[in-house]
Amino acid sequence: MLARILARDGHELTCVDDPALVPDLDLDGFDLVLCDVMMPGADGFELVRGIRPRFDGPIVFLTARVAEDDAVTGYGLGADDYVRKPFGAAELRAKVAAHLRRERRERTHALDFGAVRVSLTSCEVSVSGEVVPLTPTEYEICEFLARHPGQVFSREQIRESVLGWGSAADDAAISMHVSRARRKLAAAGADPIATVWGMGYKWQA
Repeated sequence: MLARILARDGHELTCVDDPALVPDLDLDGFDLVLCDVMMPGADGFELVRGIRPRFDGPIVFLTARVAEDDAVTGYGLGADDYVRKPFGAAELRAKVAAHLRRERRERTHALDFGAVRVSLTSCEVSVSGEVVPLTPTEYEICEFLARHPGQVFSREQIRESVLGWGSAADDAAISMHVSRARRKLAAAGADPIATVWGMGYKWQA
């Protein structure tokens, strides 16, 4: 049913009804992954844990598990969105279109902060020439903050600017994305995102 709905918007889809087959797919040819959490013989969280290191596009969970802890777990594994069932076809179509627009929009330059470079052309953050392996949402947060160096943004402002008004993400999810991005940047030898206690985050120029 979901394949038929999304195909009407011109998307090409590959549907896999056995999660055990996913690790064998060549994920380089895909732009986005939609993944259930509760599946026969597999857990969607574990599946995403396995494929995230080799897939740098958006991953969206579709799940009936509505607890906040489950959503935080999903975001912590590198998911970019968490759509709770039941959801409408229009909502799913809009979310898929929004994530794909974020991936494909034209970018024409880069932002440089000493050893840290935010490439708006390749959608990458690098430290001393080495690319930091950020997820799409982690990158988008870094880009958003880097475009306004020194300005403090609340978690709500980051969520609305990066994920849009319709996102089901909450402040805890934004904190998780920022925390993961900071750990990866720190491992590369940089710490450009500062926490402003009681207010939010800012990019240190």
